[in-house]
Amino acid sequence: MDEWMNYIAAENVIGTFAAAAAGVFIIYFMTRLLKKSLGRYVKDHNNWYRTRKAANVFGFVLVVIFLAVLYSDMLGGITVVLSVASAGIAFSLREVIASIAGWLTVLVGGMFSTGDRVQLGGVTGDVIDIGVLRTTIMETGDWVEADLYNGRIVKIANSFVFTAPVYNYSTDFPFLWDEIKIPVKFGSDYTFMRQLLYDAAEEASGGYTEETKEYWYSMVRKFYIENAATDPMVTLQVNDNWVEYTIRYVVHYKARRSTKDRLFTNILERIEEHPDKTSLASATFELVSAPPVNIKVDNK
Repeated sequence: MDEWMNYIAAENVIGTFAAAAAGVFIIYFMTRLLKKSLGRYVKDHNNWYRTRKAANVFGFVLVVIFLAVLYSDMLGGITVVLSVASAGIAFSLREVIASIAGWLTVLVGGMFSTGDRVQLGGVTGDVIDIGVLRTTIMETGDWVEADLYNGRIVKIANSFVFTAPVYNYSTDFPFLWDEIKIPVKFGSDYTFMRQLLYDAAEEASGGYTEETKEYWYSMVRKFYIENAATDPMVTLQVNDNWVEYTIRYVVHYKARRSTKDRLFTNILERIEEHPDKTSLASATFELVSAPPVNIKVDNK
């Protein structure tokens, strides 16, 4: 204890700590003033988000440089103390260290960025912020169907990138393959129905075909992946109750629900225009045979 007291007196630890606290506060105040000043000139939401994050990183770097210069004469003693406590520090802060490493992995590796729709740790939604320790997501789905926001904001530790898969809906290919099934009665005009569904799919997909081909061509050049058809596809299969058509089409990852609504509406309108050629099927039951029934009428 006496040695520690002599060390503190000799190195003026208290005065240095006070200077460090004052310097950190001044840098923090300057960073906030810088962001407030830049906010008057940057009006676009995306640019303002990036500007704010850059100012925060700039302030953090200034703090690190300031503390390194301030404690440069004491680094030898601090190194001795940290070397003794390094094992305990590493164990107690293992999640924090893993989260910081995950943050660097996300930034350098380009796994996702703000605005991307991702699935992280079982949570699906849009990335609204990437912090040093946590990624913030506006959640979609759960008790809300399709891809609509449910109102919950979820914060996930960045360490998940080392322990769980990362699903990105929008980075290199911002489109998804979706499909619906249409049951049709036996005896319908099957060729006419196939063409009807194909035309409805092309109209409802909103002209994504050419755009998806360009994106997919870039994917093929970037990754070892085979070429895939992005045009609408209609296939048919038969079961015990009806003829079932499956429509497979490409849709933007944010337009699945609206596209499916347009597609169903278009199909119903087209089918009702030609009731003599086709009609939708529903679950039906055919009574093949029945046991004899004896009825006795008692006239009194």
